[in-house]
Amino acid sequence: MAESLSKPVQELIVNGGTELPEKYIYKKGENAATDVSYPPIEVPVIDLSLLASQSAAGEDELGKLRSFLGSCGCFQAINHGMTASFLDQVHEIGKQFFALPIDEKQKYSRTVGDIEGYATDSVLSEHQTLDWTDRLFITIYPEDKINLRFWPENPENFRAILNEYSRNLSLMKEFLLKSMAKSLNIEEDCFLKQFGEGAKMIAGFNFYPPCPRPDLTLGVKPHTDASTITFLLQDEEVEGLQILQDGQWFRVPIVPHAILINVGDQLEIMSNGMFKSPMHRVVTNSERERLTLAVFCHPDAKMEIGPVEELIDEKRPRLYKTMKDYVAIYLENYQLNKRPIDAVKI
Repeated sequence: MAESLSKPVQELIVNGGTELPEKYIYKKGENAATDVSYPPIEVPVIDLSLLASQSAAGEDELGKLRSFLGSCGCFQAINHGMTASFLDQVHEIGKQFFALPIDEKQKYSRTVGDIEGYATDSVLSEHQTLDWTDRLFITIYPEDKINLRFWPENPENFRAILNEYSRNLSLMKEFLLKSMAKSLNIEEDCFLKQFGEGAKMIAGFNFYPPCPRPDLTLGVKPHTDASTITFLLQDEEVEGLQILQDGQWFRVPIVPHAILINVGDQLEIMSNGMFKSPMHRVVTNSERERLTLAVFCHPDAKMEIGPVEELIDEKRPRLYKTMKDYVAIYLENYQLNKRPIDAVKI
């Protein structure tokens, strides 16, 4: 079956739907959400201002960073240099975009075969269960890779706010990847060297409308990220993110104005498995809409990536192959319901 695009989830709600369409329902034995109450997981907190200091407290924070990324694979970043009011504006431009009339949003529609633009799930097979979410995906870095056709002009401050946010995250990405290398006692540019000149940052606004049957569907099915690292700006009021640990799902509480940062598959590969790319999913809510913004950091697809040589020895042999364009490998395996990183294990 050729790829096609499904109808926006928001339109199912606008038209007064109280029944969940069949294509969103998880069959028995699949990854369906359930009515059980999931316990919270305490996602560790890293203070970036301490991490940047040369003090004993900075060394402490570096040790915590290594420990957290090797266990749960994520942390909440605080004191990241962005004000609460600015992050509220970033969240607000996303909310305002999804509140626009459908014909206005469709000016930025994604075409079949493209990643960027406004759309829902790609329908790749008739047996596919769709996610209960509408998305706007846009490249935000580097500037010469930005396609303004997909950048909304409404709200008016959308482009200015998102530009400033991407500049901040670009600096944070570099600082964090150096810190992560330092935490493993390897050369601080080890990970950044594998990025190449065509490295990209892609923003994904995810809008989850209220769902009539949260027990039967998911906002996003279980997955790991294809990125090196992902920055997530959570909804300040409505939870939804869950992480899988030791075979059990845990809900991720909201830490106001923190940025949740998680390892993606490509950093697990580069770190030779020292850092873990966590499996996560999103559940839906019957009463409230939810909006998040994820920013994915990808190396140049033409660059070879693989485990850093200093992290390979007799005790820890090479776990992953060297490859180019991991995102293509990821998409191919994800569509077959396989865990993508398994395809590049040795």
